[in-house]
Amino acid sequence: MNKKDLRQSIRAAKKQHTPEELRKQAAAVMQKLAEHPRFLAAEKVMLYASLPDEVETLAFIESWRHRKTIVLPTVVGDDIIPVELADDTAFAEGDFHIPEPQNHPYTGDFDLIVVPGMAFDAEGHRLGRGRGYYDRFLALHPQVHTIGLCFDFQFVPEVPCEPHDRIIDEILTV
Repeated sequence: MNKKDLRQSIRAAKKQHTPEELRKQAAAVMQKLAEHPRFLAAEKVMLYASLPDEVETLAFIESWRHRKTIVLPTVVGDDIIPVELADDTAFAEGDFHIPEPQNHPYTGDFDLIVVPGMAFDAEGHRLGRGRGYYDRFLALHPQVHTIGLCFDFQFVPEVPCEPHDRIIDEILTV
């Protein structure tokens, strides 16, 4: 299956689940992250503000933003620009209808990067939305441990990959 067909297949699979089923799955995945040793040990974590078809992260971010340094991506041109959440950081809708923090770019390092995806496989291959934002960003941080979050139907036997696609270290699902 090529990347385009896999994205269509994942979108169709999502429609087979009720919003309540997806909320339960998302809560279970986020609980796994909250209990994960790498997350617990991390001081500086890059998360993502979820889109409606992704594992919901906004409540999780809110619950941890005063206990850890939480950094979220913003999109500028073809690049992800990380932004740290401060106590008073406001959000605005970004180019892709993603809530983006309005603050100065974060220039520090990361202990953990948590990434979304359309699909993942057991080898750590990740299918994104096709623009390569995370592949380019992760290439700049090869030493940082990465965790992908997904619903059960997004964890597939094989994700087609290309040489520029970045491998994710771990995948959390239900």
